[in-house]
Amino acid sequence: MESFRSLTVTQRDQILVEQQVFDIFKTFYNLPPSSQSFMLELQRENHVEYLTKGLTGLGPSFCVLDANRPWICYWILHSIALLDEFVDPELENNTIDFLSRCQSFLGSWLHINLVLPVGADGAQAHCALANYGPNGGYAGGPGQASKILDMIIVKLLPTVFCMLTMPHLATTYAAVNSLVTLGGDKALSSINREKLYMFLRQMKDASGGFRMHDGGEIDVRACYTAISVASLLNILDDELVQNVGNYILSCQTYEGGISGEPGSEAHGGYTFCGLATMILINEVDRLDLSSLTDWVVFRQGVEGGFQGRTNKLVDGCYSFWQGGIFALLKRLNSTKEVKPIPLGDGEGSGEESPQTTTSSDAAGEEGLNGDLSLGGSHSEIGDQHNTSSQDNVIDIDHNHSKGHANVEPLFNSLALQQYILLCSQELNGGLRDKPGKSRDHYHTCYCLSGLSVCQRSWLEDEDSPPLPRAVLDDIDKSMDALLKSQKSKRNRPSSISIPKLPDWNECLVQRGRKQLVKQAGLCRRWNTVQPFCSMEQMLNTDC
Repeated sequence: MESFRSLTVTQRDQILVEQQVFDIFKTFYNLPPSSQSFMLELQRENHVEYLTKGLTGLGPSFCVLDANRPWICYWILHSIALLDEFVDPELENNTIDFLSRCQSFLGSWLHINLVLPVGADGAQAHCALANYGPNGGYAGGPGQASKILDMIIVKLLPTVFCMLTMPHLATTYAAVNSLVTLGGDKALSSINREKLYMFLRQMKDASGGFRMHDGGEIDVRACYTAISVASLLNILDDELVQNVGNYILSCQTYEGGISGEPGSEAHGGYTFCGLATMILINEVDRLDLSSLTDWVVFRQGVEGGFQGRTNKLVDGCYSFWQGGIFALLKRLNSTKEVKPIPLGDGEGSGEESPQTTTSSDAAGEEGLNGDLSLGGSHSEIGDQHNTSSQDNVIDIDHNHSKGHANVEPLFNSLALQQYILLCSQELNGGLRDKPGKSRDHYHTCYCLSGLSVCQRSWLEDEDSPPLPRAVLDDIDKSMDALLKSQKSKRNRPSSISIPKLPDWNECLVQRGRKQLVKQAGLCRRWNTVQPFCSMEQMLNTDC
């Protein structure tokens, strides 16, 4: 007990989390096979019920997320798509209407409707309002504006407050992806591509990065949301891409991961965003992929899940933010020559984890078997954006894959599935950060996304289903790893070769139904594809 008190807060918290996870695994290990199978079952119906309920109404405790309402839509809709389910037409229409009211049209609306109604002072207010802030993009909710705009409106125009919004890149990303996930004429035509393009241009900074909002912070997250939305809507051009790669490079740290801004600490979410951005702009070879791989490999801890940063606790959401990095690395463009990645002899943060050797250990829970994946064509969607020539739009070359290479994943996918299904899943629906935490839509979305990455990480071809038995068979090894967590060091190979693989953001159609619907220049595919190449990666494949 005395030795426990002498530890740092971080060390004490880590020991407590490991003990909680160990207790869950120990309980599982002592159950009969039938009960073990139930605990490893993905509770699809309960998850869908929990998610659908979130679209119909939320309790007062969610007021803290008032500025993130498009994100709530995205987390829920993406999770439902991962589970191969749909929302009913009425709920879909309500969602589209709500997101449309989050879309900013500040300058143009005021210019049309405010015709000097209050004398000279009103004329000044009209000019200030009509030119205030960016026009385009999506805000955190209907009527959400900046404090400066609030003060003007409260004094002069309180009746029109609900018509004004201050757009933000993060909520723009969430809203656009939500609408594209829903698909259909109404959803897609509601996106004003011309004004959204102008908003992205206004957020572009001289450093090469992007600002999250007018006068806001510049970081890697802003780069990813801006570039991915532009890529998805086929409005990505040279002006948006200019110097973005330089900014991302300035954020890669000595550890190998990518930080939010230059000089900060490497972080799983920012590393995913930075790597995905570099792939989208065709500059991924500029990154130090060797050190990046080295860093992310050792973010998987003894619990089986991932931590977001060095010396931090495991968190279910990093099942995707870190797990998705491996998916991107594995699917790097096959036309690029990638040399073997030496990993050196340094020590990792985790301990010895279970090793697998054959592709027959491909793991997954059959419940998670579907996804919405999109292929954006180069045809028009809605309004034209204001560029000098359509030829300026970047056309990313995509090579269609014939299947997966027979290469084992660079992370322990079985151990991660065990953590998600046993420690993050709540049997009555929803997923959580870690044992002792409450479920929420954010962790539900990214735990399911990470689970999907795991299930596809061992596939040799497009028709190979996941094998849930592998999760059961591997539990003994996880128990051994936990028991040795404070006693042994993780062994790592001297090098890992990144194979020549098909383009990371190509739509691969798996078994099951396939429905191709062309609407307003976008292609919509409902099938059983890799969820990691759906909404988190913007597809530009010609259909």
